[in-house]
Amino acid sequence: MKEYIELQTQFCSKIDIKKICTFDYETITERTLPLYHRSPRFILVREGKGSIEIDRKRYELKSGVLLSILPWECTQVVEVKESLNFEIVKYNYDVVAENLKSSSCIWDPVSVLKRLEESPYAYLSNERKKEMEYLFLKIREEVGIESVMDFRERRSYQEINIIMLLSSLIIAFCRVIDNRDKIISMKNGLEDNRMLILRYIYMHLGEKITLERIAKQFYLSRSSVRMYVYEKTGLAFQELVSEMRIMKIINYLLYTDMTLEDIAPILGYVDAAHISKVFSCRMENKVSEYRRTYQKVLNITNIEEKRLAYQLVEYITKNYQEDIQALGTSEKFGISIEEMNRHLIMQVECNFSDFINRLRIDKSCEMLLDTNKSITDIAIEVGYGTVNTFRRNFIQLRHVLPNEFRTTQAKLVN
Repeated sequence: MKEYIELQTQFCSKIDIKKICTFDYETITERTLPLYHRSPRFILVREGKGSIEIDRKRYELKSGVLLSILPWECTQVVEVKESLNFEIVKYNYDVVAENLKSSSCIWDPVSVLKRLEESPYAYLSNERKKEMEYLFLKIREEVGIESVMDFRERRSYQEINIIMLLSSLIIAFCRVIDNRDKIISMKNGLEDNRMLILRYIYMHLGEKITLERIAKQFYLSRSSVRMYVYEKTGLAFQELVSEMRIMKIINYLLYTDMTLEDIAPILGYVDAAHISKVFSCRMENKVSEYRRTYQKVLNITNIEEKRLAYQLVEYITKNYQEDIQALGTSEKFGISIEEMNRHLIMQVECNFSDFINRLRIDKSCEMLLDTNKSITDIAIEVGYGTVNTFRRNFIQLRHVLPNEFRTTQAKLVN
């Protein structure tokens, strides 16, 4: 009988699903089974020796190691030489991500969240270790210890303090990575990039996610992607996408005042009725009843700003093949180009120009593989004025010429 990789719960706490963060201890004495994490966490190794695989890459475990596990990453402790003792901080990714996006300078060359995705592993110097231990301690003082139900009485400004502590933890982790020449990983044979498929889907739920798109992104056939998703989760491709979107819906219901009309286009649903039907079928509960049962904890950003940001993304996504310009678009929404770029970076992590190019090149890739149209026709149809501009942007994003992409990738996808 096929054994699927276990899918961990999306919530930080088994006791209170509204919690945005929990602290706990864990001891591991033997090899574990693979596990897909739906809630992110930081794991600080206090004692022991061994090794862990994160998306099929192996890393050494010992005192002073800090791991950052993001949503839909797969982990497995594959070796225990000495009993491993961990401190674990689980947190709600969307809440913390929104806070970091709204706080980041738009001119940062690499966003904190993107930097966090580059490596799950850091080995701490004595000074950094003391800093991390202090942050773990302060989080424990705020939230208590989950496994023994040592919950602390809610204090004033607790949620915002927790978010600030988590943000400090993320930034400190990224600084450790910045000061290191390369990721310390152990050799583990051939890399299997398919392990990144689930994470990629989760990070792009606000866009049109199709089997064809994933196949092209990972240079696989559609059947290979479909089979991999089913083998690992027991779900069909669209069932997995739906499950992930339900997780996002729950976060919006818990942490914002957004209506179903606001949420539907963000997550790719036709309208409020569609999202309500899907939610009721999956959760066996009406949206209104769910929200009444679990009242929101906090507003993570200004609601009107969030609506404007999503309206911008929707407008550009629908009109990128036309001759739309940054100035005209910003004037349409009554804001400056700088403010428009700030909203876009918060939502899609790139400015107007980069977002337009990304959409056009993604569309051109589909047309290169699915049609026999000429390079010139495709360039014009996706919105470029000249073939040279199209080629320049295609090389920048895909690192090959359009005709080379068509020749080499068509065989892999078909």
